[in-house]
Amino acid sequence: MQTALAKSLQKRQVIFLAMLLFLWDVDSEAIRYSMPEETESGYSVANLAKDLGLRVGEVATRGARIHHKGSKQLLQLNVKTGNLLLQEKLDREVLCGATEPCILHFQLLLKNPMQLFQIDVQLTDVNDHSPEFLDREMFLRIPESAQPGTVFPLKSAQDLDMGSNSVQNYTISPNSNFRVATHNREDGRKYPELVLDKALDREEESELSLTLTALDGGMPPRSGTVTVHIEVVDINDNAPEFLQSRYEVQVPENSPINSLVLIVSAQDLDAGKYGSVNYSLLEGDEVSQPFVIEKITGEIHLQRAVDFEATQHYIIEIAATDGGGLAGKCTVAIEVVDVNDNAPELTMSTLSSSIPENSLESIVAIFSVSDPDSGDNGRMVCSIENDLPFLLKPTFKNFYSLVTERPLDRESRAQYNITITVTDLGSPRLKTEHNITILVSDINDNAPAFTQTTYRLLVRENNSPALKIGSISATDRDSGTNAQITYSLLPNQDPHLPLTSLVSINADNGQLFALRALDFEALQAFEFHVGATDQGSPALSSQALVRVVVLDENDNSPFVLYPMQNASAPCTELVPRAAEQGYLVTKVVAVDGDSGQNAWLSYQLLKATEPGLFGVWAHNGEVRTTRLLSERDAARHRLVVLVNDNGEPPLSASVTLHVLLVDGFSQPYLPLPEEAPERAQEDSLTVYLVIALASVSSLFLFSVLVFVVVRLCRRRRAAPLGVCSMPEGHFPGHLVDVSGTGTLSQSYQYEVCLAGDSGTGEFKFLKPIFPNLLVPEAGREVKENSNCRNSFVFS
Repeated sequence: MQTALAKSLQKRQVIFLAMLLFLWDVDSEAIRYSMPEETESGYSVANLAKDLGLRVGEVATRGARIHHKGSKQLLQLNVKTGNLLLQEKLDREVLCGATEPCILHFQLLLKNPMQLFQIDVQLTDVNDHSPEFLDREMFLRIPESAQPGTVFPLKSAQDLDMGSNSVQNYTISPNSNFRVATHNREDGRKYPELVLDKALDREEESELSLTLTALDGGMPPRSGTVTVHIEVVDINDNAPEFLQSRYEVQVPENSPINSLVLIVSAQDLDAGKYGSVNYSLLEGDEVSQPFVIEKITGEIHLQRAVDFEATQHYIIEIAATDGGGLAGKCTVAIEVVDVNDNAPELTMSTLSSSIPENSLESIVAIFSVSDPDSGDNGRMVCSIENDLPFLLKPTFKNFYSLVTERPLDRESRAQYNITITVTDLGSPRLKTEHNITILVSDINDNAPAFTQTTYRLLVRENNSPALKIGSISATDRDSGTNAQITYSLLPNQDPHLPLTSLVSINADNGQLFALRALDFEALQAFEFHVGATDQGSPALSSQALVRVVVLDENDNSPFVLYPMQNASAPCTELVPRAAEQGYLVTKVVAVDGDSGQNAWLSYQLLKATEPGLFGVWAHNGEVRTTRLLSERDAARHRLVVLVNDNGEPPLSASVTLHVLLVDGFSQPYLPLPEEAPERAQEDSLTVYLVIALASVSSLFLFSVLVFVVVRLCRRRRAAPLGVCSMPEGHFPGHLVDVSGTGTLSQSYQYEVCLAGDSGTGEFKFLKPIFPNLLVPEAGREVKENSNCRNSFVFS
């Protein structure tokens, strides 16, 4: 019961295998071409694009490739035209040897989608080889008793060409005793035999030298010659005869050297030397033949290894020659038996050392497997490890594609080591392993990421140019050029900020540099965006905000706004003698371009004409009287006020004040009387001399003064001189003292007049406006100073 079931299953398997092979052969019908051997390289065998129904451009876009099992690339595909071109001259005898027909098998590989076409190119033989005898001379010993019609075997000529181009006929030089007959062997090759037409007479001619010519069937025919030396010997009327005219034997291909293949035997009825037999091979020599025969015993031994995959059959001719020169021959047919001595071979046709991540079912490799053994020894199974995201797909006969099973992620795993194992079904089983390393190539799927979204950099003003003020940093999870980051300054949205002249960035490492010295007073802080762009395609980028804060340095001295020190005439402050203690004389107004404690100003009275009369408040610069005025106090006072900032080191500026004590605002201001002239000299002569000297000096000084005035007038025509508004004569009656105490209130206003354009920042004059001291009459407006092009009022 079990035996019947097993036979039934085996029968089903055989039928199923036969159906698969039939369907495979139908789907994989080869495209056949024919061409003669020795054709020049560059020869166009065929237009594959046309024969396969492909567009010319499709051949290139689908990555067409020609695969050949051999180590040399014999054919080349022009992907532009679709022509199949000959890479080099093809020699049929080198490629196929004695195999006929000579067919070269190629495969055309196409991608997207994957297709495989079988291409068979048959090389037709051309007559490019002449027949050649292995020996330059042949020696025959023929007894004189040989009867006409006796046949003597001759060694055949070898011709590497096949078919009609091989040896077709043998001829011998004209003579009266012999002719040559041409016969066919089982394999179709020709061999010669020397036929005696006329009996020999040793007494008339003991030796003969004939020329044997082998002719092939080419057009024109080629030929080869050998000299046949014939020695006429005495009578020997019996030739050796083999026990079998044909011997057949099988030899395993793994047989050791010198192993016995076969023993042949021949008998000669003659006695003595005419009955002793020597054996020899009629074809080839000991170098070209894998077999050797012992000339005395007739034992055939293996002198070198035979290979089933190279040659499966050998047919050799054995000659047995007696001492009288008579010979007999037999044929030995040797069949080489295959053993599983060849491991499977794997030939990689296409190998992608790297595949892009995130791709679906990418073809990693296309390879073919082969085993030159036959039967189960040549059947193969191909496999890879199970824990890899790859699959093996059979494509065409023994071709396989290694494809990805799912999309790969380089960031998870960047490299795979795959072992392809090919095992045959012979006994014992042989296998071949091929290791390939697949790198997952990176695609630009990760944008650079900054370590911070906002960077805050501190830099002190007055820095040296090209000073490094900080750095930014970004990382990219990709690799290679996709991870190479270039830093850049992004376009500034503020058109008033000259960013490119302020900072620069090192594109390679993200270091930021100040291109010029920064000025806190001009620019206290600014911000901009920086970008990090990788080198991928398409490039990905990100950005971060950089805020640069300029730290103040104490680099600005206090600047006195009032009273102006560069005026052509000093301003004089008027103080009534009736002013009480603490009367506000004026206020020194100063500013500092710095900030923070560097701009904190303090005031102190550095020098005074009469110490103790006036004082300066340290925090606001107000100049006040420290006591009541008296008639004994001088009318004119000069005060020097020092203004200090709070920086480190501190910077300062000084200002000179002129104070004039008056009895009342109704008294016109008159210059103080000059000191009394010196007493007149008693000596009148001295007086005259002084008068004369003074006259001459006055004339000289007047001339110089006129010259100087003219020069000064020319220079100052474009810029009118600023003057302090001083009352002339009596004060106008509409100005009154509204405080009652003569002390100014805590609110002050100053009118600033700019000499040039508003953008120059240079003062022409500044004068205080005391709203609680001098008040315009009702209905009147304060008009802009006609000498100022730009003026403003501040408190």
